[in-house]
Amino acid sequence: MSENQTEETIEISLDQASPELLKVIEFEEVPQEMLQMLLSVHEVAEAAVRESWDDMPASAQKVLDNFEQFHALVSLSQSYAGVDFMSEFENVQLPDDLSDEEKEERRSVMLDQVLHNCVKDITKQLKVARRKPGLKREFNEIFKK
Repeated sequence: MSENQTEETIEISLDQASPELLKVIEFEEVPQEMLQMLLSVHEVAEAAVRESWDDMPASAQKVLDNFEQFHALVSLSQSYAGVDFMSEFENVQLPDDLSDEEKEERRSVMLDQVLHNCVKDITKQLKVARRKPGLKREFNEIFKK
């Protein structure tokens, strides 16, 4: 059996999603076709997102109620950025002398940077929201009933 035949597709259901992620999905009206990617990103990125949350000033953390809200916002941002990156990467002309492995490595590094930038962007927005009540309200509105 080849490697591809032995790989299993792991489906993550909305039943497993945190209440905060469900609020983001509902508020942002995330399309059905994005849900699996969003849930997967949310699942795998938690440790890196937690590290960014822990490094953030307490005053910025207080813009939101908890880490899970931050994690949900970052996951949404990363999902959309990842989809955009993957579609754009198809048109990127890499040097012909790169092996398939080198091309894959380059794509992986570039995608990691895109995803890292999403975390930085949300962190920056929270820091700004400390001083801008309107922006703080926008963040909080997502998680209200």
